[in-house]
Amino acid sequence: MAHVRKTTHSRKPATRKKSGARRSSARKSTRRVAPKRWSQRVTKQSDALDLKRGVFTLSSPRKIAASLKRSAEHSARRKTGAYRSALSMLTFYINRAGTPLPKMQRARLEKAKVELKRAFGRE
Repeated sequence: MAHVRKTTHSRKPATRKKSGARRSSARKSTRRVAPKRWSQRVTKQSDALDLKRGVFTLSSPRKIAASLKRSAEHSARRKTGAYRSALSMLTFYINRAGTPLPKMQRARLEKAKVELKRAFGRE
């Protein structure tokens, strides 16, 4: 005897009306379109830092740390101390990049953490 699986709901295929009528402009939503990725929204709208473009792709850990320090000290958006803001943004980038981040670049960014501590005199 064949086993018949019962579903608890039924789905109807979505059908679209082909009417020429358009919605009136009064019904349009005033909501802004959100960025595709939440991490993109965090880096653009959070009260973290105003970063220089391409800072995480620099060749030297010392240059990355210096750029982060400069951005943190001059940012009007941060709510905490400069060191904490710079380190959290660096950690955020490493965590969001995940496993596709090349090992050499990850190592460079981890060394940038050490350089950042040194730059802020927290060694």
